[in-house]
Amino acid sequence: MSDEQIKEPGEVVNEQISLGSKIYNMPSHKLFISSFTAGLEISFSLVLMGLLYTMFEGQLSKSALSLVISLGYPIGFIFVIMGRSELFTEQTALAMVPVLNKDQSLKSLVRLWMVVLLGNLIGGLLFSLFISWFGPAKGIVSAEALEHIAQKFIDQPLVLVLGSALLAGWMMGLLGWLLTSARESIARIMLIILVTIIIGFANLHHCVVGSVEVLSALWLEESVSWSDYLQFLWPSVVGNILGGALFVSVLKFALTKE
Repeated sequence: MSDEQIKEPGEVVNEQISLGSKIYNMPSHKLFISSFTAGLEISFSLVLMGLLYTMFEGQLSKSALSLVISLGYPIGFIFVIMGRSELFTEQTALAMVPVLNKDQSLKSLVRLWMVVLLGNLIGGLLFSLFISWFGPAKGIVSAEALEHIAQKFIDQPLVLVLGSALLAGWMMGLLGWLLTSARESIARIMLIILVTIIIGFANLHHCVVGSVEVLSALWLEESVSWSDYLQFLWPSVVGNILGGALFVSVLKFALTKE
């Protein structure tokens, strides 16, 4: 088969089963370290978005500024996905496929999700502490920028958060499917940029990146509380799982099986 040919859905599913099974076979401590690393790496999305806001705030219209800020959103995903670290919103879909194929149990899936999510969140929490101090102190990311970015995810109705997170999880699951189909590194990077920039521009709820964004404002602003953080986090996690596992893995798997 030539490089130009598109993989059949069955091929993609089989590759996802193989990739997902490798994750299950990782020792828990290595899985956690990889997930922790991903939490740190994906936080660079906030750094670039905050830098762009700090540079262009007051010089552009509100809509133009939002577009410019969203250009920084993909960078952390490129670091994580191309660097092969484990990101929760990738595993919501990818880790589900071996379960659907009856190679892994639902219990092992929940364990994997918990380890990956915990590692992502701890890595993001530590990075948020650093950037909330270093960014304003260095003058590259203002406290106003961190607060502005976080406010998009605070005090929103539960149903909107769930819907937003479902769309983000759905898109991340589709990204994983497309990346398995792609062969060239440039094509993979372009797919990451195209999909994640939509998530960023639409302010969709990604539980890991959003966690870093809200926490960074929490350390700086008394108006942002732990209650705000938890009200963001749990529906974002639920929505991301539903979007990735149900609307991508289950449906795509069903198409390839008798």
